[in-house]
Amino acid sequence: MAKYGTSASPSPSRVLLRQLFEKESSTYTYLLADLAHPDKPAVLVDPVDRTVDRDISLVKELGLKLIYAVNTHVHADHVTGTGLIKKKMPEVKSVISKVSNAKADHVVEHGDKIYFGDLFLEVRATPGHTQGCVTYVTGNGPDQPYPRMAFTGDALLIHGCGRTDFQAGNSRQLYQSVHSQIFTLPKETLIYPAHDYKGFTVSTVGEEMLYNPRLTKDEEAFKSIMENLKLDYPKMMDVAVPANMVCGLQDLPTKA
Repeated sequence: MAKYGTSASPSPSRVLLRQLFEKESSTYTYLLADLAHPDKPAVLVDPVDRTVDRDISLVKELGLKLIYAVNTHVHADHVTGTGLIKKKMPEVKSVISKVSNAKADHVVEHGDKIYFGDLFLEVRATPGHTQGCVTYVTGNGPDQPYPRMAFTGDALLIHGCGRTDFQAGNSRQLYQSVHSQIFTLPKETLIYPAHDYKGFTVSTVGEEMLYNPRLTKDEEAFKSIMENLKLDYPKMMDVAVPANMVCGLQDLPTKA
């Protein structure tokens, strides 16, 4: 089981969380930091290229040290901001799942932990929307945030879920991923998705288990729903996917 980053000796930690929005793709970016650590190390989850300057300005204003820019999957609706962030802040490391086959400084697998100070994100494989989707979950322990937080990408949305009709998507796999890796978390766990199109900002595991109109069905009914959505082809897919396969680094100078 891999561990990324360094952790100081255990001490009471206080997490900072900022939920940021990019309106063109209705994408949420999340900034987390350990304020109790001397360096105030921070992580950005699912940054977007259009809002990199905003995100970096916020990091600096809050006196944080950004160490990781992580993606929940290879997005099809926007270009990740990871490449631009690394261009402006070369010390920041990019992170994505190994199964996605995308390039990054660190590729993670199920069970890995990404440390920022004394806090960490646990990697849970949640394929189905794409083959490389992961959910990042805050740690479980006396020094970790309570309630726990799950950054679910497109696997689980608020009262919805990501589509399964491209990028090796699979409705049965998505159903099993959510039920085995997310719905097994404590019911008070906060759900923070990569997108919302209805104005919702946060949910909980317990709420989704009761009210998610798709994932409260049995597996066969869920599969039928997903196969009959008849959604339009993502307008950014042909641009976003190739760029995101290299974590948005396609325009960085090639090193000798």
